[in-house]
Amino acid sequence: MTDFVAAVLVHVADVEAGLSWYQRAFPSAERHRLDAFDFEYLKIGSTHLEIVPADEKVASGAAGTVVYWQVEDFDRALSHFNDLGAPLYRGPLAIQDGLWMCQVRDPWGNCIGLRGPRSGQETA
Repeated sequence: MTDFVAAVLVHVADVEAGLSWYQRAFPSAERHRLDAFDFEYLKIGSTHLEIVPADEKVASGAAGTVVYWQVEDFDRALSHFNDLGAPLYRGPLAIQDGLWMCQVRDPWGNCIGLRGPRSGQETA
């Protein structure tokens, strides 16, 4: 067994546009290329964010599992995503230890979860 997420796949209609948008959404993301597979992905910390084509088996959009990203400043992160055209979808909600959470939607309708302390607030 393992105790970390290796990769998150995000299904979009346009992979290059998706890679570009997610690289702006996550400024610390590093773009990598696997020439043998003609495949590019983003690496955020130890997690691979793999932007892949939506198809008849897995469409883009809100359905099922949502990955929540830990952010240092909830309000700043929410504003950043809104500025990129990712509108608020659910929340914000206060959760445990003084944290807040919400979901925003990328341009393809996929949900992105954000969780962290509000501006100027320290966590318990």
